[in-house]
Amino acid sequence: MPMRGIRGATTVTVDDPDSVLQATRELLEMILQENDGICLDDIASVLFTTTEDIASAYPALAARQMGWELVPMMCAREIPVPGSLPMCIRVLIHWNADKEQSEIKHIYLRDAVKLRPDLAARA
Repeated sequence: MPMRGIRGATTVTVDDPDSVLQATRELLEMILQENDGICLDDIASVLFTTTEDIASAYPALAARQMGWELVPMMCAREIPVPGSLPMCIRVLIHWNADKEQSEIKHIYLRDAVKLRPDLAARA
């Protein structure tokens, strides 16, 4: 079975735990909804990144609260490229799936639509 990557991103307006966790849950729920057939047992791992201006909560906590207890996850800091989108949470889900790359739906919410308008329009 091939492994596929599902990308997604969202933004928050304020760095507080409730905002970070709520935005992350919204993003993950939309990824699950738009990628038919995804189940937790088929997720190999998840990498979250946040921009430097987000430090109040680990995005992975939102996934744990959703029941992703056994999925290996890691959080990291996004590189601080000048002019990059602020207050952004990104995710890369490694999914074992019998899907073509073209069938994967990458999800960009809120201001993160600016990152990949080409993919956001397909969702």
